[in-house]
Amino acid sequence: MTISAPSPTSAHPATTAPVPPWARRAAGAVLWTSMPSALWRFAVVTGVPLGLAQSEYEAMLIPGWGYLVVPLLSVVQEALAFLTLGLVRPWGEVWPRWVPLLRGRRIPVLAAAVPATLGALACTVYGVLFVWTTLHSDMAITQWGKWVMTACYVPMVAWGPLLAVVTTHYYRRRTRP
Repeated sequence: MTISAPSPTSAHPATTAPVPPWARRAAGAVLWTSMPSALWRFAVVTGVPLGLAQSEYEAMLIPGWGYLVVPLLSVVQEALAFLTLGLVRPWGEVWPRWVPLLRGRRIPVLAAAVPATLGALACTVYGVLFVWTTLHSDMAITQWGKWVMTACYVPMVAWGPLLAVVTTHYYRRRTRP
């Protein structure tokens, strides 16, 4: 029994069908739409003046371990946004080599498309509701602070629709005969 070296193409597999540039840009845009709100939360935790009254800072932070919840939420949000790139990259079609037992196996289309579809729906609802309630709340915030918060949270409204478009393209590309 001889062991052969992997071919250069297996080290960096290509997607089953070419991914158009618009789909790559849409997947990348998801990261950019979620980043401002994550950075805003990090700024709140670190005490960066964002135009909020001290009582608002205190209301957003939970003492003790709560100081880790807000940054952790931002990290989880960005990790989920990063997964969108898997819909346009080879690692979204074949398990990467560092995944034990699954490495090299094809990822079933529905195993990626169904969670991504549910995520798109959740992100759309969450984005719209969160932005609506945040912009219509009675927070003690300066006009400058309100502008900064709006600029950081309004892009989240695009996360769900962008994810939906990329997911639809992923499904069609992977199921095309």
